[in-house]
Amino acid sequence: MKKPPAEIVASALAVTTLFIPHHLPPWAIFIGWAGTFAAGGPKPEVLKRIWPTMALGNCVACLIVLGFGFAAQHLSGAALTLAQCAILFSLNGSMMALGRFESLSFVPGMFFGFACYFATYFGGFGPVPKDPLVALVSVLAMNALGPVYAWLTATLGAHHPGRPETNLSHPVTQH
Repeated sequence: MKKPPAEIVASALAVTTLFIPHHLPPWAIFIGWAGTFAAGGPKPEVLKRIWPTMALGNCVACLIVLGFGFAAQHLSGAALTLAQCAILFSLNGSMMALGRFESLSFVPGMFFGFACYFATYFGGFGPVPKDPLVALVSVLAMNALGPVYAWLTATLGAHHPGRPETNLSHPVTQH
């Protein structure tokens, strides 16, 4: 049986995101989906790298939101700004430092998750808008589905032949 074109499969999968309940962030699926292909496609070695790093990014972003909330209850003005700088610097730096471990070495995945959490939380997505822990659970689920959608696209769709290689060492100059 001939597979349908990958564009048809991907579009049909995209349509399914219209039916996601509870105001969950469907775009977080697309970030994980595209990120999977950007990392090399839905192969086992890519999936083993993107899932944990996106989840780590989600969790660190949640810790930043919680830390900012705690600081805002006790500080104001310049002291609050300095505390926020310290929280962001230390947690972001710690997250990236974890990329030195092979299992967490896909640092872009961390930032896919990091950005998705902030967009989920500050965008008011999830069954309880602006709840940091509900936002975390919501974005963890949606980011986790992204690589699944990538795998479905690659498995169920027929991909067009690749374009010829381009010699990037000798770019064409425009006049």
